[in-house]
Amino acid sequence: MVDFDTFSKSDFRAVKVKECVAVPKSKKLLQFTLDDGTGTDRTILSGIHSFYEPDELVGKTCIAITNLPPRAMMGIDSCGMLLSAIHEEEGEEKLHLLMVDDRIPAGAKLY
Repeated sequence: MVDFDTFSKSDFRAVKVKECVAVPKSKKLLQFTLDDGTGTDRTILSGIHSFYEPDELVGKTCIAITNLPPRAMMGIDSCGMLLSAIHEEEGEEKLHLLMVDDRIPAGAKLY
């Protein structure tokens, strides 16, 4: 269990995918360039390439936790985490990146 004060420290924001590319030399990682509403692009890496091709994600509005410390992956700092739903279907793992209504502006805070 996590108490409310701990949970409330998490900063969940709507982010717009400006660019998405496969990370060279990685079979799993996609590198996202995101508009998080701050005026400065945010880079997040996510190991979802086996579920999505980069070009199908450009222009989508997703949900990210934005106040995690940067984490180096394949020599690139990932500054946050995109949220996904994972489940099993017919014995196989499925992943769905959380995407929301495009009318939600970049930087909108989730509560």
